[in-house]
Amino acid sequence: MREAGIEKRVYPHLFWAAKRAGHYAHDSGELGANSEAWISYNIHGPMNLFILRHAGAGTGTANPELDKKRPLDNEGVRHCLLLARVLNAMNIEFDVIVSSPLKRSLQTAALIATETGYKSRVRESDSLAPEATLKDFKKLLNDYRDRDSILVVGHNPNLSVFLGALLVPAGASPAQIRLRKGSLAKLSFSQSTITPQSVLEPRFVRTLYAISGKRPTRKSRR
Repeated sequence: MREAGIEKRVYPHLFWAAKRAGHYAHDSGELGANSEAWISYNIHGPMNLFILRHAGAGTGTANPELDKKRPLDNEGVRHCLLLARVLNAMNIEFDVIVSSPLKRSLQTAALIATETGYKSRVRESDSLAPEATLKDFKKLLNDYRDRDSILVVGHNPNLSVFLGALLVPAGASPAQIRLRKGSLAKLSFSQSTITPQSVLEPRFVRTLYAISGKRPTRKSRR
């Protein structure tokens, strides 16, 4: 299974949003990122950024303190295992995994980490909490700008806003992005462009898993 198979022709949300915003440059997915947009993130590249919305966690509660402790439901756990199986099949590994401090996000990150053979600790950051701002997210990216492959796990609506902001020049309104629970978006940074690569939605993860005909297998790094 090759990663290229999940790009624009399958789930083109990122490409569509970039084109609608007027910053879609080539069929390959390169965005016409100007120097102002690039400097605002201070990333020297190349870097792959994976943005994952936490998996299913039932219905939220009105009490914010209780809601912070809301765990993944059974379907959410199952989705994480299936997603990890797909990532292993595509030979995707992460240099660092950063999560919102809320329980449902940490559980999502921990399951992906364990099942993909990630050996370091999952890092917590308030920059991925529900109340985090775009400024917080930019600082987070700058903190890890020397890494090759980063997975961040958080919540909507701000994850969709952060993702949309990456598709437009600094100061422009973020592109409108749909990011369902358990969806994983990938973008590639280079010295002059931000390239949207793919969006793995839960139904597509289930399809890939069904095609593989195998149970999720845990990956170990030597």
